[in-house]
Amino acid sequence: MSRRPVNLSRRFGDSGGGLFSSSKSKTSPALSVGLIILVGNFCREDCFSLATFTRAQVDLAAVWSLSAGFKKFYNSFVEEKSMSHYLDGKIRRGHYKDLPNAGDSLCTGEVPRAIPILKKAYGDSLHKVLHVGPDTCYVVSNLLKEEETEVWGIEPYDIEDADANCKALIRKGIVRMADIKFPLPYRPKAFSLVIISDALDFLSPRYLNKTLPDLARVSTDGIVIFTGFPDNKKAKGADVSKYGKAAKMRSSSWWIRYFLQINLEENDAASKKFAQASTKSSYIPNCQIFHLKSLN
Repeated sequence: MSRRPVNLSRRFGDSGGGLFSSSKSKTSPALSVGLIILVGNFCREDCFSLATFTRAQVDLAAVWSLSAGFKKFYNSFVEEKSMSHYLDGKIRRGHYKDLPNAGDSLCTGEVPRAIPILKKAYGDSLHKVLHVGPDTCYVVSNLLKEEETEVWGIEPYDIEDADANCKALIRKGIVRMADIKFPLPYRPKAFSLVIISDALDFLSPRYLNKTLPDLARVSTDGIVIFTGFPDNKKAKGADVSKYGKAAKMRSSSWWIRYFLQINLEENDAASKKFAQASTKSSYIPNCQIFHLKSLN
């Protein structure tokens, strides 16, 4: 299916960032030794022998190693935090490539597979849903089969050869085409849950800065993000012919840092319920799945 973005004319500014600053202080020998021992817990492969250092060298090494150790501790925290998005006890850091079919397709097709798990994790929140992403007609059609579920879709690309079912959904106003770089045409908290698949993989951070908070604005009970694994080479090759550009697949640690940067909080309760339901149902996702809270 040939596609092109609905609108690429609008541009947004980049968000700024801050830097840490430090001040000099005099370190006692006892404190230096204590710092080195503490750092040893963070920096196993970068440890050093006290016997090879003078007092001044020990002081300098302690300060340097503490800084390196803190960085490793922070990175470790982000990486461990990212594991909450995978099945408990089934997927370990760096081993997701061993999963069957992991990264072999784009994530819109993953959403219908996840519907039974989402129902267990979100319950009544799945009664009024907005899906955002390419091929949204496919997702909307599947969600409409669920009892007591109202669903709408946003297609971020022009559809040149939509089938009869998709055209009918567009005529009824259930599906509409819109550039998600612009504010969504909905009032705040118009939907209980917003599900987005694939679309974020085609946005740079400067556009994500506006799009993600806007998705949080129109939801009441949160956002569910389906995004590709970073080694999704097969899908990247297909993206160029289908969407006119390659998707940018990002790691779970990248996404977690980004959520912190734009002040979007992860929904740990929903993540836990989703993981528990996945384990009971033997569901193994082929995409990364993130759960975020709505804006207050």
